[in-house]
Amino acid sequence: MTMMSRHKPWDSYRKVATQTATQGQLVLMLYDGALSFLEKAMTGFDYKDPLMFNQTINNNILRAQAIIHEMNASLNMKEGGEVASNFRRLYNYFYRRLTVANHTKKKEPLEEITARVRVLRDSWAQMLRHGGEARSADDPSREAAAA
Repeated sequence: MTMMSRHKPWDSYRKVATQTATQGQLVLMLYDGALSFLEKAMTGFDYKDPLMFNQTINNNILRAQAIIHEMNASLNMKEGGEVASNFRRLYNYFYRRLTVANHTKKKEPLEEITARVRVLRDSWAQMLRHGGEARSADDPSREAAAA
């Protein structure tokens, strides 16, 4: 069995999951993805080999930044009002701090952003569990935040 065929079931599952997810569930998936990459970046600090140290931190921070950038770019600034503006500032801050973490290879900014993303992720999950997405379907700020 080739490497490609082993990943096909997972790829198919992921594709179906993203195609059938609500907007709120997609945001949760993005937060989960960002957290996964941030946690993988933290494991880079355990490597003694400089190449593995730098590659693990760099590659995973870049992936987390790509997710944060996508969430930022997807904000509906026109209809989202203050909520969208607040998320824009927050995502821009996350991106800058991760750039610092990547350039300096310091844990502190990475730990800070991981903790902040986890708070957002957990809050978002709680909102979804309590039906916040359904209740706020006509609220334009929901769309602004949902990216």
